[in-house]
Amino acid sequence: MKITSVNNELIKETAKLLQKKYREDTGLFIIEGEKGVEEGIRAKLEITNIFVLEGYEEFKDINPIEVTASVMAKITEAKTPPKVAAIVKQPKHDFKELKNMKKVVLFEGIKDPGNLGTIIRTAAAFGIEGVVLYGDTVDIYNPKCVRSAVGNLWKTKVFEIKDFEKLKLYFKDFQRIATLPASDAIPLNQFIPSKKVLVMFGSEADGLSEELKMFATDNITIEMSDKVESLNLSISAGIILYKIFI
Repeated sequence: MKITSVNNELIKETAKLLQKKYREDTGLFIIEGEKGVEEGIRAKLEITNIFVLEGYEEFKDINPIEVTASVMAKITEAKTPPKVAAIVKQPKHDFKELKNMKKVVLFEGIKDPGNLGTIIRTAAAFGIEGVVLYGDTVDIYNPKCVRSAVGNLWKTKVFEIKDFEKLKLYFKDFQRIATLPASDAIPLNQFIPSKKVLVMFGSEADGLSEELKMFATDNITIEMSDKVESLNLSISAGIILYKIFI
């Protein structure tokens, strides 16, 4: 099958998935690029359609839909249209799984999708079992987030929690670690984690909410030069997760 028109009904419906509302309504999202699609297939995600640029030879054994460059540009957000894109069903996870996990991280109020994707990639690298998105956090299936996660979005289970009472229910038996400025916390190199750990990160702009600070059982900070005020969130997460979990 080949599609050459941006006005094709399937293409118009697919392009709607670039908007959060349609991703929520349909339970679908778009993976852009060879690496992401390959990882999605390897992870056995439920793929409904694969689109490839005309003349592209990969994935031909699974009957992809050939499209022109203008059509691929219509259904993706990358500056240069990728050679392949796929429509995929969003993975669903049972919240009860959280209680049996031992390595979980929480991110509150993250607004930058690229930053969130990088953070999830970092979490996957350090064997984090679950990622909790708490409060007003960017949609994990935002195309920029999916691209920056580089095929790691489904290698750790991601849960969205809006309600504090629900958060307390699932993590009451965890050591709950807040990441805070140096004046309020134990230096990271002096910290010893327990067996079940929830590490909580706030946004770069606002940090952790008072609600989560009060919920914490321990506070930690990264020791660094007094010439630097703070680190990028994804860098901070990488340092802390490496120290605690590796």
